[in-house]
Amino acid sequence: MNVLSLFDGISAGQVALQRAGIKVEKYYASEIDKYAIQVTQKNFPDTIQLGDITKLDGTPFEGKIDLIIGGSPCQSFSVAGKQGGFEGKSGLFWEYVRLLKEVNPKYFLLENVKMKKEWRDVISEALSVEPIKINSSLLSAQQRHRLYWTNIPDVSQPEDKNILLKDILEQGTVDRDKSYCIDANYWKGTNVDQYLKKKRRQIVYTENGFRKLSPTEVESLQTFQAGYTEGISNTQRYKALGNSWTVDVIAHILSFLKDNPT
Repeated sequence: MNVLSLFDGISAGQVALQRAGIKVEKYYASEIDKYAIQVTQKNFPDTIQLGDITKLDGTPFEGKIDLIIGGSPCQSFSVAGKQGGFEGKSGLFWEYVRLLKEVNPKYFLLENVKMKKEWRDVISEALSVEPIKINSSLLSAQQRHRLYWTNIPDVSQPEDKNILLKDILEQGTVDRDKSYCIDANYWKGTNVDQYLKKKRRQIVYTENGFRKLSPTEVESLQTFQAGYTEGISNTQRYKALGNSWTVDVIAHILSFLKDNPT
């Protein structure tokens, strides 16, 4: 299978394909963040990096790509964002649509956050499919509601693995069963007093006081293997992981390809 990953980030899609048992011949990635690319190339040195999606011509790939995947920027869709819809970086969704038309793969997968119905309907009309809502809490220790648009047939909800936040801690205790949704801003707020006042920020209680989740624990929340993002600063690790996918959710969706070979 040949795969084109748009907004590839740290290549969670590539990890998911491995876990789903799907053999990849060539994996092309469109990404511009140098730290994310560094993580990808460390783990998957054969990845073919294509750069900026806005400068990417899909026509040479027509008939050569079996699967397009991607999670377009969500800042203007998210309830935590400006709620501007397709303005700003969230408008890059239309680059995904453009490349989908140019490349014409057999299968596609798009991920984004829960959003207003009016925006969701625009995406559904553009892709000619309705989204599937899956909460990462079924497969991880994190509450993470996301929408997935795909033409992969017969995708169902994953079974609940009953993974709790306490199960992934290196040390300490917590006051909840599941973590809040980890986002790219988790690295902010190193002052604990200020951090405690912020909503949707997870704190771990230890004998020596409070602490944030470690990068390794956040890797576990996103169901990456420990150490996957090592090699860049902790700040960049938090940002990259917050922007990424929950690997096991993507692996679950892609596993349905095994019953629908290319």
